[in-house]
Amino acid sequence: MVVIIDYGMGNVASVQKALNFLNIESVISDDHETIQNADVILLPGVGSFSQGMKNLEERGLVAVLTEEVMIKKKKFLGICLGMQLIMEKGMEPTECKGLGWVQGEVLKFDLEDLSVPHMGWNNISVLNPTYYGAENTSDFYFIHSFHVVPKYQQDIAATVNYGFDVVASIQKNNIFATQFHPEKSQTSGLALLKTFFNTHA
Repeated sequence: MVVIIDYGMGNVASVQKALNFLNIESVISDDHETIQNADVILLPGVGSFSQGMKNLEERGLVAVLTEEVMIKKKKFLGICLGMQLIMEKGMEPTECKGLGWVQGEVLKFDLEDLSVPHMGWNNISVLNPTYYGAENTSDFYFIHSFHVVPKYQQDIAATVNYGFDVVASIQKNNIFATQFHPEKSQTSGLALLKTFFNTHA
């Protein structure tokens, strides 16, 4: 069973709708026991880094999520803000400590010739093909003003070019996360979700 973490940051219903389309059973919850009983944890989200961490802390979710993902090694998927929050720190709107599951930080785009936020459908370059098919590199939907900078290159699963190679997804052990929204990425996004949930950790 998949639990989609409900912490007041973004449209969890659209994520569940995509899973329903793929016949993947899920529940939307912030209940600790439900999270502990789940097989896979999905953390979506849009909005600011500091507000996301505040909401997780207020619900007592930081400790339970860290226990389930980092100690029990449950399969984890982070989407958009959910990817950013797994890093050590973010800068939105000021410096803020993250979950710290992956070493690195989240920085604001510093671009002279391109608009911020980075928004729209883009092709990606796959570095770790575990969950990506050979043809599955186009039409991923991005909307973000901050980008992830991992400490270690090997944690980067895919990049997107937006003035430079921006991290599009991360993979480390049982953790997989995407800056783009697979639930809004049409055929490519659904294929990625299907592969992720059908691949045993």
